[in-house]
This record gives sequence, C-alpha cells and structure tokens, in this order.
Amino acid sequence: MGLLRHCLSAVLWVAAATAGAQQPPQSADRFPAAAMSFLGGELPAMESAIAARDRDYFEEAMARMLDFSSSWGFKSQDNPALSRFPMCTEAVSDFLVVGMCRIMTTADACEPALASRFDANLRKCRELASRP
Repeated sequence: MGLLRHCLSAVLWVAAATAGAQQPPQSADRFPAAAMSFLGGELPAMESAIAARDRDYFEEAMARMLDFSSSWGFKSQDNPALSRFPMCTEAVSDFLVVGMCRIMTTADACEPALASRFDANLRKCRELASRP
C-alpha cells in the first residue's frame, strides 16, 4: 500500500472517529444507496477535473468525502454494521486515490490493481444499492 493511500486512510479514520463520536450512525441498510448517491455526484466531477488536470478538485472532494464518512460513522467503531458492505466502504475510500493516479501516474499509491479493484467494488456496491 502506498504512502498516499496510507495518508488518506489515516485522515479518514481520524476524522470519522472524531466526528462520529458527535452524532449517532445512520442505519447501515441504507449505506449502499447512500454511497452510490455520493459517488454518483463525485465521479462525473472527478472526470472533469482529470480532463482539466485540476488538482484543486481533489482537496475539495476530500472534505466532502470526510463529511460523508463522518455522517455514517465510517472507518470507525461508531457503525460496525458497515462491515457488511466492504465493497461500498472501499469504493468510497478509494475513488480519490484512483482519480489522482490518473493525473500523477508515478505516485507510490498507484498500484497496478487499484483501478480494477475500485471498478469491481463500485459495480458490487451499485448492485447492492439497486436491490429493494
């Protein structure tokens, strides 16, 4: 695991643990749909940022991701029921790294399998979210 991904994971965990302690976690059953809604808004914006080579997007998107993860008790002990949805939690936590790797292809977090793993997790999370 590269340095960039370690940093992102650490930031997510600390922010979620801090913010999650201030509010109760939401119902985990709604998490896949919420994750897909969040990613559905972010992925097109990220594509535009990649095309424009706009690195500022990633800083702003990190703040939105931290807000989203905090509201769910994500990456903390506040909502252990999310462990049933690793494909969704990983898709949310990996999307920025995958996007940055498309701009900064030599970064140490840019593992060869990262993009395909993200795509598989996104597909699985989408399938879960579409179930009644």
